[in-house]
Amino acid sequence: MYRFLILLSATFFLFSCQNNAETDKDHLVFRYNEHGNIPTLDPAFARNPQAIWPDNQLYNGLVQLDDSLNIEPDIAKSWIINDSTYTYTFFLRNDVFFHKNKVFGKDSTRTVNATDFVYSFNRLTDEKIASSGSWVMNYVESYKAENDTTFVIKLKQPFPAFLGLLSMRYCSVVPKEAVAFYGNEFRRNPVGTGPFQFKMWEENVKLVFRKNPLYFEKDKYGTQLPYLEAIAITFLPDKQSEFLQFAQGKLDFISGLDGSYKDELLTTHGKLQPKYEDLAYMITGPYLNTEYLGFFLNANTPEIKSKILRQAVNYGFDRQKMVTYLRNGMGIPAIHGFIPKGLPGYAEIDGYTYQPEKAKQLIEQYKAETGDTNPEIIIGTNSQYLDLCEYIQRELEKLGISVTIDVMPPSTLRQMKSSGELDIFRASWIADYPDAENYLSLFYSPNFAPNGPNYMHFKDAVFDSLYVKSLSISNIEARKLLYTKMDSIIVADAPIVPLFYDMAVRFVNKKISGLGINPQNFLVLKHVKKSK
Repeated sequence: MYRFLILLSATFFLFSCQNNAETDKDHLVFRYNEHGNIPTLDPAFARNPQAIWPDNQLYNGLVQLDDSLNIEPDIAKSWIINDSTYTYTFFLRNDVFFHKNKVFGKDSTRTVNATDFVYSFNRLTDEKIASSGSWVMNYVESYKAENDTTFVIKLKQPFPAFLGLLSMRYCSVVPKEAVAFYGNEFRRNPVGTGPFQFKMWEENVKLVFRKNPLYFEKDKYGTQLPYLEAIAITFLPDKQSEFLQFAQGKLDFISGLDGSYKDELLTTHGKLQPKYEDLAYMITGPYLNTEYLGFFLNANTPEIKSKILRQAVNYGFDRQKMVTYLRNGMGIPAIHGFIPKGLPGYAEIDGYTYQPEKAKQLIEQYKAETGDTNPEIIIGTNSQYLDLCEYIQRELEKLGISVTIDVMPPSTLRQMKSSGELDIFRASWIADYPDAENYLSLFYSPNFAPNGPNYMHFKDAVFDSLYVKSLSISNIEARKLLYTKMDSIIVADAPIVPLFYDMAVRFVNKKISGLGINPQNFLVLKHVKKSK
């Protein structure tokens, strides 16, 4: 690490002193690195950010989200929802063209119509394709093209978050001609409608997109998007190398913090170190991810079964101090329940703040009620979060709870969490779609793991009834009231220990403007400009 910082400092000052003249081509190309590899460019398999980020540049769906997670038109210019029949009728634009490609014959392209959405949705449920997004269609009873510009979806039952679900990259439109022509190789020969189109891909080396000259969206001044000429993606496998490239001006942005450079780049209070202020600026915002400890409530362990001891754990450590010193301030202490900040449905309900005296009282109450004079707990985690768990361990042991930390590989942690083999486990929940129902589903009793995400095996009749009721309410403001009640039930029963609500953080070269940030940390480049 020390050698890395010496090399980084030398590299940074070398390049800051050089006069690197860019060509006209360079100043129109946005460059970023994907250290995790990109498995496919087929949106039917866009299950993680590595695939979603490039797919956002290549494809469109019926609707899209703005940076505040509001639903906006995309290929659908408008829609009508019939609550009584659970029917969504979408009216499509007639000026959206697929990327130019030989599969379309002499015209090289054609307009998108409603039958293209029928085909694209069929792919999600086709067992031969085995899309990782097939679950999106679980709520759908039928769909059809009434004509070229009218697409109708009927749900099996009410599901108010459905529009948000349709914004997912899984629901992108693709042309039958291209999938039929390329077959399994469509994954590396994508044809969509997005602001950029595929140019070349040398896997694990470089991926290039070019501007789509037929793109339909315009900015508020009537100028056609996108502004950039191209996107170039590299595949350096480690974050240290990625950061060196950024410090040299060879990458236009990096996302997130890594332990190899977080102290080099940020102060302990989460501010950009002064020596990087001429190179870059920082953008932060809420990220739809709650980090937490979960209690497996069916465990044959008196400490886990005791609500007052679970509450004592929640009161027993300082979340603000944890975020400040272990995450350089890049996080929001989770003192207001499970629903993260940045999501409609978040409310500043009374959660758990640092109250060591109250924690001690609860521990003494637990000892008196159970006769257990030496409460012990075991926390399962992976190495990435060991520092957080060790901090909690130190704080709880000061109060009289003995803590053991069991470190294991991420795959083992996931398996044991799902099968109920861990009394306490470190976990996170990242939103699939922008509705608090996505978070509250973790506590709905029919969702017990391993068949659902209720890893805690939490069960509460009032919670379940409120959850079911919320599914029948289309008005978001009315749903928020129920969401707040459900979150309050979770806080009171303490089946989890919310740690912090994550933050998205981006470090951006000062030549870049218009990038923005959003609570899902998705990359959208159609509004980005790059100066010389």
